[in-house]
Amino acid sequence: MIKSALKALCALAIAASLSACISAPVPLTPKTAEQLQQQPPVRFLLSFDDGPSATTFYNPSITVLDSLADNPLQPNIKAVFFVQTGATGAGNSDQGRAIMHRQHEEGHLLGFHTATPHHTNHRSLTDEELEQSLTQGCAIIASITGVPTTLLRPPFWNYDKRTFSAYQRHDLHVLLTDLSANDGKIWGYNFSLRRRSNMVSQLSQVRERIAAGELPAVDGVIPVVVTFHDLNRYT
Repeated sequence: MIKSALKALCALAIAASLSACISAPVPLTPKTAEQLQQQPPVRFLLSFDDGPSATTFYNPSITVLDSLADNPLQPNIKAVFFVQTGATGAGNSDQGRAIMHRQHEEGHLLGFHTATPHHTNHRSLTDEELEQSLTQGCAIIASITGVPTTLLRPPFWNYDKRTFSAYQRHDLHVLLTDLSANDGKIWGYNFSLRRRSNMVSQLSQVRERIAAGELPAVDGVIPVVVTFHDLNRYT
């Protein structure tokens, strides 16, 4: 009992210390507002890592799909799901595969995240293991979508020249993120006491980059990639 209480107190202390590190939003100045008027419109690209969840109880991946399809702001939102095809708690399960089929059928994109049994950093895999992982994972996704997958987000968003060369051999394009909900597993817990203030702060920083012309336009709009984790009920 005492150990459990101490663990809970430690988790809260860590959460409080990390939340205090969130910077305040950058104030919107008249100059920035004027610069924004000269930029193309912004479109948010929603992406989700680590899923789909294999749980049969209050499945967070299903909740995300339901929310994207039916919400008061913009029904039928489409997203990119970077899936774990080899994890039994995710895509390597009957529930996970069924959700991947639903994601594809509802018009979402499936990207490659991992094909290992765990959320393993690609940099820690041997050349042979990485090649096998990419081949098997992409084959599973293609068996669902009917076309080769072209998008990849490496675990921990971490890669090097060796792993990047392997991605290129498989015609995979790395897509990282501009905004993160910080809803992945952080220091042993899966929540943030300041998720809204964190997102507001990041949005203000991206706004400054857009005003400065640092983010490129694609097909007449500026895409801003936002990342969540659909394994997390907190999301």
